[in-house]
Amino acid sequence: MSATPDYRRYRCLSIEKTDGLATVTLDRPENGNRIDRDFHHELQDIWRDLADDREVRAVLLTGAGQYFSVGGNVKGMLERPGGDVFAEGETIEPRGARKIVQNLLDCEVPVVCAVNGDCIGLAATVALFCDITVCAEDARIGDPHVRIGLVAGDGGAVIWPMLVGPNRAKEFLMRGTLLSGAEAARIGLVNYAVPREAVLEKARAIARELADGPPWAIRWTKLAVNKAIKDQVNLILDASFALEMATFATEDHREAVRAFIEKRTPRFTGR
Repeated sequence: MSATPDYRRYRCLSIEKTDGLATVTLDRPENGNRIDRDFHHELQDIWRDLADDREVRAVLLTGAGQYFSVGGNVKGMLERPGGDVFAEGETIEPRGARKIVQNLLDCEVPVVCAVNGDCIGLAATVALFCDITVCAEDARIGDPHVRIGLVAGDGGAVIWPMLVGPNRAKEFLMRGTLLSGAEAARIGLVNYAVPREAVLEKARAIARELADGPPWAIRWTKLAVNKAIKDQVNLILDASFALEMATFATEDHREAVRAFIEKRTPRFTGR
């Protein structure tokens, strides 16, 4: 095990370390930190590297630019070969979504997320699986898979019910609702909502407190709580992801993508 992983290989993420605190930034602001294949793989790997880094005692996760992340590339889905998750022939194994969630939960050091702007789809899943989430009051957060004819399969069906209860979670996921950060905090989806200009400061202060705290007491408290979350991951995630893959093959999905590109209301037929 390497005491100091080589973070220079990351292209979609930037990593800075200061006195035990690692700041990880989603760093493709030119496209809204959109999660493509390479981004997806880096989101799998970064949590293992941070877990192996003996110099890291806490992690702060945020996004560069106006958005935390706009999620996946909806426009590119129309050209995607059948069954592929990404555009233009980019493929990923179904276990990829599981790896992101599992590696994040297995990362023993505490992870604080600063949602500095809109946080959509898989990005929302990542933010909500972090240990503490601070969100801009005016940022939108949500998992709108259904709006493009897909099942919320990459973790939303796991974590939303645990945070806000099954009925609220079903409503938000089945309607593809985007909540404001203020509303998300009010119902307990995120820990805090603050003015956009204060998000990073608030999140960094919490992460610094954790980095300066008793490492094993904090890590093992996280480990204990995460046991219940991991049970839900094992119960739900494989099924939800398989169902998402099935909806990729539907005509309703392709119609939703065409409507998104053409800026019109989709006409769903149940095919």
